[in-house]
Amino acid sequence: MHWLELEGAANARDVGGLPTEDGGTIAPRRLLRSDNLQGLTPRDVKVLVEDLGLTTVVDLRGTPEVTQEGPGPLRSVESVRHHHFSVLPESGTATDAAAEDVGDALYASRRQRTLERFPDDVMTALYLGYLEDRPDSIVGALRTIAAAPGAALVHCAAGKDRTGVVTAFALTVAGVRREAVIADYAASGERIRAILDRLRASPTYAPDLDKRPDDEDHRPKPKTMELFLTEVGNRYGGVLRWLEAHNFGEADAAALRSKLRED
Repeated sequence: MHWLELEGAANARDVGGLPTEDGGTIAPRRLLRSDNLQGLTPRDVKVLVEDLGLTTVVDLRGTPEVTQEGPGPLRSVESVRHHHFSVLPESGTATDAAAEDVGDALYASRRQRTLERFPDDVMTALYLGYLEDRPDSIVGALRTIAAAPGAALVHCAAGKDRTGVVTAFALTVAGVRREAVIADYAASGERIRAILDRLRASPTYAPDLDKRPDDEDHRPKPKTMELFLTEVGNRYGGVLRWLEAHNFGEADAAALRSKLRED
């Protein structure tokens, strides 16, 4: 895994190089992950498209976010295809920028359901909600990554929660060591201040973030991903079994492994 030093994104990285259980590695320039792409500069676009071979963007933001933010710079690049897979229930105005803080009237019941899912850790509970609410989007995102002719980039707003879950599933299917999956998830914490500063500058995300002003509240913790993966195992038999139950079979898994792993 290495950071992509983009001018208009704070949490962009290539997961290439992560080790697999059988001694292999994830290939570089296959799967990228990032926070919001609205601020990309012409230089950033050149780096992503020409240097890294980006052909596919997987956007995990909700429809309200996509609508309010408008088209980003990559939308004008004909060679890049965009695919929208919200992992949030498509109602109301929630952006998920403040993660578990879903306190507006339309989302009060969602917060209660979130806490009931896993009272010991609200972030783990939130991530389990992605699986319950939008399994179609999780599966669709993974199939899109597997089918990308070049590099695929997965992003949301902060690039840590929704992107973290989808990336963790992709890496797990590819056979990446669990400790490496967790470390990749937690790496977003290294740049949490820059991530949040960018989001606070956006009218779309500032109201949610103002409800939780302490940057430390947003920093991803290794134990959260550890708890999440453990709970997926306890409830569903693991990532692969959950995917199988949602029609992501062995052929799909093989295609994703082939896409992500070194030859």
